[in-house]
Amino acid sequence: MDHKKIAQEVLDAIGGQENLSAAAHCATRLRLVLNDESIVDQSKLDQMDEVKGTFSTGGQYQIILGSGTVNEVYKHLAKLSGQNEMSTSDVKEAATKKLNPIQQFVKMLSDIFVPIIPAIVAGGLLMGINNILTAPDLFIEGKSLVDANPEMADLAALINTFANAAFVFLPILIGFSATKRFGGNPFLGATLGMLMVHPDLLNGYNYGAALLDNDVPVWNLFGLEIEKVGYQGTVLPVLASSFILAKTETFLRKFVPSALDNLLTPLFSIFITGLLTFTLVGPLTRSAGNLLTDGIVWMYDTTGAIGGIIFGLFYAPIVITGMHHSFIAVETQLLADVVKTGGSFIFVIAAMSNIAQGGATLAVLKTTKNAKIKGTASAAGISALLGITEPALFGVNLKLRYPFIGALIGAGVSSGFVTLFQVKATALGAAGLPGIISIRPDTIISYIIGMAISFAVSFVVTIILAKRDAKKTANQASEQAAA
Repeated sequence: MDHKKIAQEVLDAIGGQENLSAAAHCATRLRLVLNDESIVDQSKLDQMDEVKGTFSTGGQYQIILGSGTVNEVYKHLAKLSGQNEMSTSDVKEAATKKLNPIQQFVKMLSDIFVPIIPAIVAGGLLMGINNILTAPDLFIEGKSLVDANPEMADLAALINTFANAAFVFLPILIGFSATKRFGGNPFLGATLGMLMVHPDLLNGYNYGAALLDNDVPVWNLFGLEIEKVGYQGTVLPVLASSFILAKTETFLRKFVPSALDNLLTPLFSIFITGLLTFTLVGPLTRSAGNLLTDGIVWMYDTTGAIGGIIFGLFYAPIVITGMHHSFIAVETQLLADVVKTGGSFIFVIAAMSNIAQGGATLAVLKTTKNAKIKGTASAAGISALLGITEPALFGVNLKLRYPFIGALIGAGVSSGFVTLFQVKATALGAAGLPGIISIRPDTIISYIIGMAISFAVSFVVTIILAKRDAKKTANQASEQAAA
């Protein structure tokens, strides 16, 4: 394989050196920031055997080349274009400048929550294991595994403690990540998070009951009463407070003498932000967060299957825009308050959509005669079933259009089904076949049936549309020949 030739062809197709603003690569893709994406010669890229697919997201134009190949092509591309070695984070920063305010907001949420997802996933999956051990009627009629085997009780309790840690102390994780994203000291952000879940405060989960009993503890500062309430499992309060902390710290560093900076800046940053958090920011954002969660749960419970169908139909288009990253904050709140919400329905809808994309892509594999598309579809279809849809979505389905339509129909039908049966996840994870372990135990069977519906409907509809598309193409060809 002539990697230099491939790099030159890619460079020519994207508009040359002058159209390339920044470049990096990940495991399988070139990640490029282009000055003008409209001048890209898409047909030329599509004709290249080495190019497995292309898509544009978050201000980046990405070209799928595959593991191993992408490294070598990038080396030559950097030399040919005069680009310095850049990391993917450098390219992300360059791409952010091209985004509109809404896209920048979504990217901000993504930057904050993506780093803490492993902790949430670990806690959520451990919660799922605990549910399997303690859920009655799952394996034994009228009993749970712990009821039938009392010696497992402490194991379940241990797992439950491990599972709850990430959610009980969620403000610490968010405080660290958000303050870092906003330009402040992340360790001050973690300290702010610790302050918000300090054991001297009334546990946030008990706030509602204490409010009804008129038994909420307070600090009395010269006649001003401040509620001593924690923010366990919350998202909006710590996000807002982290922003204030970062900006307060930045402001103070401009005026505090350098000799006193390490002493006074952290002191005043934490004190000012902490005071604002408990007097103003926390109570307001707690109420806003509760209203948002209650509203989403109400919409899900009220609209039922119709709402699920609509969400399922629109989930893949939302992924194309990148707006799905904004769901991370909502899902985190739903999972943090799982006793009240029952879990996240967003994860389940995402899984139905991903399975549908995989089913449609594998239908293309069965029907197409194009060797290059077959090669892409085989790997991309399996990847989508496992929860990674970008190769299928951008490399096959959107390019051919009819499989994308088939996938939307499959996602809509299956999403209506899982919504009807109130299927919810108690953890984040891979939204696809491996997602079974993230699902609430009493709804696992319905989740499996939903995945089967999603795959079958999208697969069959795509085959029907493929035959119609082939017939239409043949008719057009015969008309052109006759003309």
